[in-house]
Formats: sequence, structure tokens, C-alpha cells
Amino acid sequence: MGDLVRVPTVGVEEEFLLTDPETGAPTPQNTQVAAAARDLGIDLQLELTRCQVETSTGVHTRIADLLTELRTTRRRVADCAAEHDARLLAVAVPPTVPDGYPVTDTPRYQRIAHTFGMLAHEQGLCGCHVHVAVPDRETAVQVSNHVRPWLPVLLALTANSAIYRGSETGYASWRSILWRRWPSAGPPPYFGSLAEYESTVAMMHASGSILDKKMVYWDIRPSESFPTVEIRVSDIPATAAESALLAALIRGTVAMALHAIEPGEPAPTVSGEVLRAAYWNAAHSGLDGHLLHPVRGSVVPHCELLRELLDRIDPALRACGDREFVADELAALRERGNGARRQLRAMRTRREVTDVVGELARATLEGC
Repeated sequence: MGDLVRVPTVGVEEEFLLTDPETGAPTPQNTQVAAAARDLGIDLQLELTRCQVETSTGVHTRIADLLTELRTTRRRVADCAAEHDARLLAVAVPPTVPDGYPVTDTPRYQRIAHTFGMLAHEQGLCGCHVHVAVPDRETAVQVSNHVRPWLPVLLALTANSAIYRGSETGYASWRSILWRRWPSAGPPPYFGSLAEYESTVAMMHASGSILDKKMVYWDIRPSESFPTVEIRVSDIPATAAESALLAALIRGTVAMALHAIEPGEPAPTVSGEVLRAAYWNAAHSGLDGHLLHPVRGSVVPHCELLRELLDRIDPALRACGDREFVADELAALRERGNGARRQLRAMRTRREVTDVVGELARATLEGC
């Protein structure tokens, strides 16, 4: 079977929060940190708020090489942040009470802020985007249809935003809840063709709900910049190893979708309402609860749905050489917990948000 499954390349973008080293509050230092990183040959992307930066890896075939780059980049960018009295945190929402989220001073971001008002000024959300190579944009749309039912289980696995403004949110991924306020964000629709996708995007642009194609924020989409399908459902994982694990799982899921598309196997037609319910369930429960099975409509433990996904993509994991890595990292993740579990454990120990920030800081550079 391994010879029958393609091994696509993969790359990862990670968004990080810049915080005050003492209080953990977001600090607007992205231009300074990006300039310091540029001197080291690292091209950091400026995000919508000045409290965020985004890294991007090269294109990789081996997950081990991807993990090495993720760890090296986190370490170097953290050092650049420290030069400007900031701390790099892999966290999807600020755990502390922010003073505000000043918008990055570029024409595009200022236009977004002017158009979308408080949505832009209350952003401060950090995710992880995984790019997997596909032959063309038409294929990317078909891959999206096959992958979209599995997005909630990936969201639950990587949830890393349980604490916000100094309080427990009641959700493992509060970022997912906040992110869906944008008119173009959240679960992607089912598209019958690239033409239908492009027509919908054009309609959104004409209506003003997006200002350009980069504002198509659905959690899976054809990339506008690369020959890839881009999966954007995840919180920024707490550790580099968890980001590499996410990349391996997504690549395996995309590879099996490509394998299914070749003979014309149809994708499950999961309704938007069912998928949104599954998203809410995943954001609420994370690793520790039950999830809605998007295809069967039944409620099952997260571990059961994850096991179903692993069984489904096992041929791809074998072909990519990722099976042992995925098994080892999942075992480690279950033992130590994902970011949400780490946050809650730290918060409930002493009821101090500074303990949460300290735990996140350690996780950000774990293994780096």
C-alpha cells in the first residue's frame, strides 16, 4: 500500500505572542523583533497586531528535519525577543489582561482595522498553519472536501487557549471561539469545484466581508501563495514537537485524500451545521472529553475519534515514514497534556496567572 500513497512535502507557519517578561501581558514589539531576526537570516512575518510575529519553515519531506527547523527557529526568535525585553510565547490567546492590541502599521492592516473595527483591535490570536503540496488548486478544493470532517479532532488535539484575561474560559480552545467572529473564518464549506470556490470568494469580496483573497480565513483553503492546500484549524501548539506531530497527521490526512480522489471516491457531505457543532464540541472539550463524530453524528471519546483517524491514514503514515514518530509523540502528549491541559494544571495549582505564563514559556522552548 505504501507504494500507492504519495509522499507530499510539508511546511509549517507558527504564530507567536510577544509578552512582557515580568507580567506576561502582550507587548507591541513585532517590528523590532523582526528586524533582529532578519539580521540572523530569519524572515518573520508581521501579524495584524504589533504583539505578534509569524515564522515559516522551508519545504520538507522528512518530519525529523521539519522538527529540527521548528526548534531552531523558536530558539533564535526567542533570543531576538529577549533583546527587546519581550518573551516569545506559543499560546493562542493572551493568558493575562491585555492593555490593548495596537494594529501593525502597514496599509493593509490599517485598512482591515478601519473596516472591521473592534474585531481587528481585539485580535491577538495565534494559530498554526500547515501547508501540504498538491498538484493544483482544483485538487486542493477536492482535498478540502475530504479533510474537513477531520478538522475538529485536530483542533481538540492541539488546543492551547484555556486561560484568557486571567480566568478559565471553560474551553480548551477559546481562540477557536473568538476566531469564528470573522465573516470568512471557521469550518470551510463543501465546494463541488474550484469554480464554485472562486465564485464564493468573489461574492465575499464584492460584499465587503473580505478585502482581499488573503482574508479567506477558512480552516482549510487553497493557498494563494504556494502550490499547497493550507490547513489553519489549530491553535499554536505549546511545543515544537506538537507542531511537528500536527504536520505529520495533516500530511497523512491529505495524502489519503489525494489517494481517494484519484479513483473518484466522493468525500463525505458533512453539513455546515454538523461541522460547526463538532467544532464547538472540540473547542470546548479538547483532549479530555467527547467529540461529535461529523460523519456518523454520534458522540464519542476524543481518543476513539483520533484512533479512527489514525487507522484511516496509517498507509500514508507508513509511506511517509512518520508512523513511529506519530505514535511516540501521541504517547508523550497523552502523558504530559497539550497546551490547554498544561495551562489549567498551572492555574489550578496556585490560582496565579503568572504560573500559567511560566509554564507556557517553558513549553515554547521545550526541546529547543
